[in-house]
Amino acid sequence: MELHYAIGDVHGRDDLLEALHERIVADRAYRHSGARATLVYLGDYIDRGANSLRVIDRVMQGLPGFDTVYLKGNHEELMLDCMQTDDRETWSVWVTNGGRETLESFGLRFRYNDYDPLALAKALGPERLAWLDKLRLYHRADPYLFVHAGMVPGRPLAQQQAKDMLWIRRAFLDSEADHGFIVVHGHTPREQPELKRNRINVDTGATFHGRLTAVALGEDEGPRFLTIEGAPGRGDA
Repeated sequence: MELHYAIGDVHGRDDLLEALHERIVADRAYRHSGARATLVYLGDYIDRGANSLRVIDRVMQGLPGFDTVYLKGNHEELMLDCMQTDDRETWSVWVTNGGRETLESFGLRFRYNDYDPLALAKALGPERLAWLDKLRLYHRADPYLFVHAGMVPGRPLAQQQAKDMLWIRRAFLDSEADHGFIVVHGHTPREQPELKRNRINVDTGATFHGRLTAVALGEDEGPRFLTIEGAPGRGDA
């Protein structure tokens, strides 16, 4: 397997992402100069933090010299759902899960009972919308499967449903089953990254704990974590 770096949930913390990008570039140059490397973003670029729009733009640019894979998180799914409707319940789910901060980063002022999918789409613009529409549910690079939340244990990959790959928690997290590959995921924040026999969790709570983590894979010594630490919270700049 070639070298992979997988980045956990950013949640609008552009300050942490900028620093982690710099760390990854330096790490590759020091340890694997000239080697081909793939950068995998595990989703949840937006919500909760103060700079979701900046994060989207930074992630879209990727890193020079890296192949790049962009996965969808459940928070991107929530926002995309709002672009299809002015339904109050749909918008309320997103806004109360960090969408308010995302709207603010887009320069939009949220008002209850005023749900405007057209204004949201206009604020994002066609280039970002096209990028969001192309986000993938998973990426496979044996022996690893990269996905936002996880998968249903015992179900073949071809039969997995999007809602589970974006939202699953307990059934996946509590499972010790052999999935046929090691699942690299985010979605469930922990204070420290988790290294299990069948999965690796790199969501270290960018807003909750002020930590953003990547895992380096494809090295002889096995998985290795790179973590940037800052202050918990929105990360206003």
